[in-house]
Amino acid sequence: MKIKDTFIVHKMDNETLLVPTGAADFRGLAQGNKTVGAILEFLLTDTDEEEIVRKLSERFEGNIEDMRADVADILTQLRSIGAIDE
Repeated sequence: MKIKDTFIVHKMDNETLLVPTGAADFRGLAQGNKTVGAILEFLLTDTDEEEIVRKLSERFEGNIEDMRADVADILTQLRSIGAIDE
């Protein structure tokens, strides 16, 4: 899975924005913290959920099960706006 080419990932200071292009069905902006930014960064290339969790655990300290739940939640939200190409 990866971010659809109808979305642009834009980093600004400590926030990351997911911006739809005119070809996307979603209208609006999605914004997130460092964790969301890292997940979006990982989704710029083809990856899977477990790989995202592994990379997050290398970058951030924390409970792996909490990270797994956060990744699942964020992926669900990205799917709901049509931002993931699977």
